[in-house]
Amino acid sequence: MTDSAIKHSTSWINFTVGSFVIAAAMMAGGIFFMDAGFAAKGFYAMAAIMLVHTSITITKTLRDIDESNKFINKIEDAKTEKLLRDINQPEKA
Repeated sequence: MTDSAIKHSTSWINFTVGSFVIAAAMMAGGIFFMDAGFAAKGFYAMAAIMLVHTSITITKTLRDIDESNKFINKIEDAKTEKLLRDINQPEKA
C-alpha cells in the first residue's frame, strides 16, 4: 500500500482562494445593496456566514474521517503482514 500525499499547485491554491474572496464579496455586495430592512440584511448576512462555516466544518470532518480510516487500514495491513510473515517463516528448533 503506497501513501501518496496530494500536492496542490500554487496556481490552484490561488484560484480557490480568489474564488472564495470573489464569492464572499459578491454575497456581501448583494446583501448591502438589497432593498430590505437592516434586520433582513442582518439575517441574510448571518445565514451566509453560517453557510461558509458549516461548509468548512463538514469538509474538515469528512477529511478527518477519511484520514482515520486510512490509519486504521494501515494498522490492519501491518497486522496482516506480520501474521503472514510469521506463518511463512520456518520454525527454529
